[in-house]
Amino acid sequence: MIPMRDGVKLYTVILIPKAAHDAPILLTRTPYSADHMVSYASSGHMASIMQGYDNMPDVIMDGGYIRVIQDVRGKHDSEGKYVMNRPMHDTSLNGTQVDHATDTWDTIEWLVHNLPQSNKKVGIIGISYDGYTSLTALFHPHPALKVSVPMNPMVDGWMGDDWFHYGAFREETLPYVYNQDTTPKGTAKWWANEYDAYDLYLNGVSAGAVGKARGMDQIGFFKQLLAHPAYDSFWQQQAIDKLLLKEGLKVPTLLVHSLWDQEDISGAIDTYYTLQKNAASAANLYLAMGPWNHGGEAKAASTLGSINFHADTGLYFRKKILEPFLAHYLKDSSIPLPGRVTAFRTGDNEWETTTTLPSQDCRSGCTGLHFEPGHGLGLAAPVADAGVVSYTADPDHPVPYIPRPVITSSAPGTPWANWLATDQRNVTARPDVLSMTSPVLTHPFTIKGQPVVHLTASTTGTDGDFVVKLIDVYPDEVPEQREMGGYQFMVSADILRGRYRKSFEHPEAIPANTPQLYSFNLPMTNHTFLPGHRIMVQVQSSWFPLYDRNPQTYVDNIFLAEASAYKSAQISIDVAKSWVDVHATTPTGNIFAASTP
Repeated sequence: MIPMRDGVKLYTVILIPKAAHDAPILLTRTPYSADHMVSYASSGHMASIMQGYDNMPDVIMDGGYIRVIQDVRGKHDSEGKYVMNRPMHDTSLNGTQVDHATDTWDTIEWLVHNLPQSNKKVGIIGISYDGYTSLTALFHPHPALKVSVPMNPMVDGWMGDDWFHYGAFREETLPYVYNQDTTPKGTAKWWANEYDAYDLYLNGVSAGAVGKARGMDQIGFFKQLLAHPAYDSFWQQQAIDKLLLKEGLKVPTLLVHSLWDQEDISGAIDTYYTLQKNAASAANLYLAMGPWNHGGEAKAASTLGSINFHADTGLYFRKKILEPFLAHYLKDSSIPLPGRVTAFRTGDNEWETTTTLPSQDCRSGCTGLHFEPGHGLGLAAPVADAGVVSYTADPDHPVPYIPRPVITSSAPGTPWANWLATDQRNVTARPDVLSMTSPVLTHPFTIKGQPVVHLTASTTGTDGDFVVKLIDVYPDEVPEQREMGGYQFMVSADILRGRYRKSFEHPEAIPANTPQLYSFNLPMTNHTFLPGHRIMVQVQSSWFPLYDRNPQTYVDNIFLAEASAYKSAQISIDVAKSWVDVHATTPTGNIFAASTP
């Protein structure tokens, strides 16, 4: 029980290898039970008890690290009050003098004075929430903190991590909030009468109503969600990337990003781009990204759902990138560091090293994937008025994000972990999903960075969501893996809530039957569309029940929308004024076959 500056004591598990001497310390701070994270087996061997979340024993054991795992304040066996993503103490949202940064400082101070087996050098590492605490440790860091590895970190819960994406609420996070924020040990369990989550949330009408039916208006964080549907100061003061830019990055940091992260797909990348703006911070910044789901880099990763990479990309990351990075700063500075940016390129299935990522915008040097008449997609904008394509978005029949029944469990074998790689043919045939498809590629087409959507659309409603997906359509026959014939592999996709098309902080109704521009970035890509494949862009107005339904009638707060507000709307896309910009490394000449076989 390590004491903090305010007298609260935090429960901490310390594992010291036998015969440890002059050993570095590797710390993780978690809300998910320190005891659980060292109880994967009943054994006296470190490698056996750590075969699970966050631990990566092939790195920790090989490195001879002293392993320290701590329950954050208010969770499991630590004292104090738990606050979901506790705001930093020097913001108006925190009325105390403690936060995750001060708790980390006090913990490190205790460790370096009470572990004689250590070399008094500390690294902090963690996935997801534990990646978030690895970032907060960088505020006024302890002098003994020599390195940080935030993996798939929560960074900005409104812009694109756990809670919202560009204003659309991730409704299926309600069980997490219920289980995590109700009791210190998570003993309150989410319940539902429906087997299919699609039915659960559809019958519940709104996310607010679903939560209130389960008594969640007694939970502090749920009440904050209801009170702050827009990107106001509550969310802005918790955006770790923006706060860290003001703080300055003083500790060498390896950000780890999963290209198919179903939970925190923007955090690491937004932090990278933000810190790159400052030369001093950029000097301490490294990035690794691979073809993983949330935390997939910590385990065997030769596949992602049905996609086969023909090599264990997780093992490569841990041994070739993570292990030398930690060793350089915690043990021996003569050990070579990995490249500034190490990335796996899918399609070609190759690792590559670069000095930086492509810019976040496409003001110059980008290639447009332009909508064409007849549901086509090409590299040149139509020369004249190309008309509109339309579909009806009916909130009573929203588009499912995975095939029904929708099972939300994260248990092995359930769809959640790999849903972003799910075959999109399950929705392509729906009349409320617009698919624009290129001819067959004759040359490889490689894209990097964040695609930028430019969608011009009108709606008969006064609000609405726009989901845009960039998809790799496989050939009709794949001889070496026949079940992949015609597979529609989603390379990048996201959602924008229409009321925020002009301002994330100040929503406004959409003028009915009036074309509007909807422009937003899609998640990071590093992918090659191979010859014989086609490129597809899909547009739809729901992604349910991962995201809550938009009533398509403007209301002040969608969390509180009544059933009568949910109305069908006709969506019309202006073909000539709609496209997706991509950073393409392939020449933009004629790369398509004259006709599709």
